Amino acid sequence: MRIEGANILVTGASSGIGQALAPMLAERGAIVGIAARRADRLRETLALCQEHAPASRLWVVDLSDVDAAVQLVHDAWQAFGRLDCLVNNAAVGKRKLVMDHTAEDLEVVMRTNFMSPIRMNLALLPLMLERGSGTIVNVASGGGRFGIVHESAYCAAKFAMTGWSEVAAMDLADTPIEVKLIQPGAIATEIWVPLPGELPGLPGAEFATAQECASGIVDALETDGFEFFVPAGLKNHVDLKNADMQGWIELMVGLGHAKEVTGP
Repeated sequence: MRIEGANILVTGASSGIGQALAPMLAERGAIVGIAARRADRLRETLALCQEHAPASRLWVVDLSDVDAAVQLVHDAWQAFGRLDCLVNNAAVGKRKLVMDHTAEDLEVVMRTNFMSPIRMNLALLPLMLERGSGTIVNVASGGGRFGIVHESAYCAAKFAMTGWSEVAAMDLADTPIEVKLIQPGAIATEIWVPLPGELPGLPGAEFATAQECASGIVDALETDGFEFFVPAGLKNHVDLKNADMQGWIELMVGLGHAKEVTGP
């Protein structure tokens, strides 16, 4: 897609990948709508966007609320007159042993990481189809292609987003709507900070910066294709898992038992 002159809505823009991506898009000539639940952090991102695109604006939304997420699509479309692209980036982590997950844990992760972004897709598609153009970008995870020990709810949501996006690309192949799937690896963001009752991240991860991941998303927008791994070498992990599932499980079990854990 052409970024210059486009209206682009980015969720999860108060930190991490979204916070890095939104100003990049504005610098390249897009008018950017940003959404997240932390108003103070969101205003900081907006200020960076408005240095290049003064018409950019924000919405303070808790994206674990599916109805609020759907309303965001309609509010942004009305405010800008159209949306050329939606980047579903907002997500929450959850690192616990599978037997320690509560029903509420599962509900919140699935709503935030799957139901809300996909319902936003569904709300936007009729508007884009009627207009005759549009791009939907779903930011999943390497954990949407392979299991990560202690991250059952997170991986379940990202696997679901990956599957939905694959079929959406098939069903929309004969339309002017483009679907892109971004699979980030270990990115140095707040999602790696353990919350009370959660486990730390795995040892040995090589972290890319949020800026590097955001640059990868920009490149994906301007490149033909459906699925993009950021960094590109992440696909090697997918190939390893697909070639030897039992070996992958044993590798992850070993990492889960490691005493030393690291974060970004």
